[in-house]
This record gives sequence, C-alpha cells and structure tokens, in this order.
Amino acid sequence: MKHAVFIERDGILNQVRIQNRQQFSPRCVEEFLIKDEAVEPLRALKAAGFLLIVTTNQPGLSRGYLARRELDRMHQLLGAAFPVDEILTCPHDEMDRCPCRKPKPGLITESGFKWHLDLDRCYVISDKWQDAEAARASGCLSLLVRSPWNGPVHHDLVLPDLSGVVRKIIHLHALSQALVH
Repeated sequence: MKHAVFIERDGILNQVRIQNRQQFSPRCVEEFLIKDEAVEPLRALKAAGFLLIVTTNQPGLSRGYLARRELDRMHQLLGAAFPVDEILTCPHDEMDRCPCRKPKPGLITESGFKWHLDLDRCYVISDKWQDAEAARASGCLSLLVRSPWNGPVHHDLVLPDLSGVVRKIIHLHALSQALVH
C-alpha cells in the first residue's frame, strides 16, 4: 500500500493574513503568496516516496466571498511550486455539517480510498488543531508546526518548524519500514 502526507494549505504552504488572533485565507490570486521555505521540505518528502496531498477548508466558496476561478488559479500556483499529487478542498461552511470539513476526516478517508493508502502509516502536517483531529479520526499521525492555532485537542507531535516536521516524518517512516522488513 502507498504512504501519503496530508498537508494543510493555509499557514503551511502559503501565507495567511492574521487579524484579531485569527488566520484568514487569501481571497484572490494576488493575495496568494507561496511560502518559499516550504519548497525544499516538500521535495524531501517526495524524494522519500510519499504521495503529497494538500487539504484545505475553503468556506469562502459557499459563503460567496471566494470565486471558484480564483481558488483554481491559486491551486495552479500551488501545483507549480510544490510536487503535490492532489489538492482537496472542502467548500462548505461550518453550518453545513459536511463530513469533509476538517476537523472531520472526510478529505483524508476519501483520499485513502482513492489512492489505496494505509492511513495508519500516513501523516498529517498542519499548524491547526482541526487537522490534528482529522488525523486522529482517520488513523494518521499528526505533526503540527507550533502555532497559536494548535489548540487543546490531541496532538501526536508538535515541532518548531516545517523542516523539523519533515525530518521527523522521514525518520519515523524509515523506522516503520525497518520493522516491516
């Protein structure tokens, strides 16, 4: 079975606007700024044999302040900057109670089925508690970049930066592979 790393988009791969202690996603391609420091860590994950799957809640689509065309353009830029295999978006608002909106695990479980993944051997990278909860609910290991949005829920690991998270994933994966063989 294949192994994957699920990566939260906003705050990990692109800049976010912070206002009143909240993160705000870009609403147009002009606001969408790739985090250059994330390029090499993602290349290292790809070189280690992982599928790279970006997940993102984008309620602006259903709320009407984010155009689908703008989101598609942002994701084209993301695909050009990073060696990602897929970008999954939940367009729903919290009130919709859909199974794909993180912290629910729907995006991860859907991808697990599509890509034939062993979710118990997959990882989730984020800076938000919602992704840690989605990881827990789907059986993945969560590795969070330390931030004010880590929250009080279960975290598997919290590290200072993305490079440290990636090194830890590669190390853990090598250990699990050694145990299998």
